[in-house]
Amino acid sequence: MKKLFSLFAGISLMTVLLVYPLFGFNNPDEASAFLQEYAGQVDFVQGRILQLENAMPQEKFEWRPGEGVRSVAEVYLHIAESNMMLVSYMTGEKMESEIDEKTTDKTKIADLVKKSFEAVKEAVPKLTEDDLNKNIKAFGMEMTLRNFMISMLNHAHEHLGQSIAYARMNSVVPPWSMPSEQK
Repeated sequence: MKKLFSLFAGISLMTVLLVYPLFGFNNPDEASAFLQEYAGQVDFVQGRILQLENAMPQEKFEWRPGEGVRSVAEVYLHIAESNMMLVSYMTGEKMESEIDEKTTDKTKIADLVKKSFEAVKEAVPKLTEDDLNKNIKAFGMEMTLRNFMISMLNHAHEHLGQSIAYARMNSVVPPWSMPSEQK
C-alpha cells in the first residue's frame, strides 16, 4: 500500500510540475527568460544601428529623402529619445534628456544612441514579473509594460530599416551585408 501511495504521489507531483506552466501561472522563470531574450534583441538592434551610424559619412547626417522627413541625424536622435522614454516607463523615473535635437555631429549622436541603449539594458534585469504585467498608458492606449517593451523594440527595428534605406540611398552598404573580403 505504501508503494502504491508513493507511486501515486510521485505521478501526481510530476503531473502538477508539467501541467502548471501550461496554464500561465506566475512562473518567475518566465520573466527572466523573457528579459534575457529581450536584452539579446536590444543588443542585436543596438549593434546594427551603431554599425550603420558609424558607416554613414558625417556629411550625410543632414541628408533627408524629402521635405518634412527626418534627416539621418534626426532618425538616430529619435531612436535615442525613444529609448530614454522606454527607460522612463521601465524605471518609473523621468529620464533627463541630454539630447540636442539640432545636432548633426556624428560622434555626439553615436554617444547618445549608445548611452540610450545601455540605459535600456541596465533597466531590463531589474524588472520583475509584476513590473512586466503592470498596465501603463502610452500613445493614448493602455497596455502592459511587457507589451510596450515589445512595441518599442519593434520601433527600434523599424528605424533600423529606415536607416538601412537612407544608407543605401547614399551608396553606403550596411557593414554586416558586405562581402567578407570588403569588411
